[in-house]
Amino acid sequence: MIRYQLKTGKSRIDGTGCFMLEAVPARRKIGNMEGEIISVRVARKRAAASKRIAIVEFGDGRALDAGNFATPLKFINHSCDPNTYLRVAYGQVEFYSLRKIKKGEELTCNYGPTHHDGRLPCQCGAKNCKGYL
Repeated sequence: MIRYQLKTGKSRIDGTGCFMLEAVPARRKIGNMEGEIISVRVARKRAAASKRIAIVEFGDGRALDAGNFATPLKFINHSCDPNTYLRVAYGQVEFYSLRKIKKGEELTCNYGPTHHDGRLPCQCGAKNCKGYL
């Protein structure tokens, strides 16, 4: 379920991004990312075999893989200065606005630790960029 209008398009950060088609107030739920529920073991195998992933681990041995789903939320790129945050709760992956997001603005999220283990250079361009993912 997505509560606001979104579109995908070329990102200044990396590849395809997710953009707002309307303004969103601060601290509002944008929507849930759809995907296939799989085991963490299967998720890590898929991640190792793919350059771009859309997988979120729940912490209970399960993960959500949005790779084969048509949800625009899977295109939210990482930023060290994000405008959304991700909440994993009740078997759902939810995105919320951290601040007011303008119409046309690219959605970003600080995903925290990733399968890259600090080996992938960060391209977010934020003033507080850590330089890696």
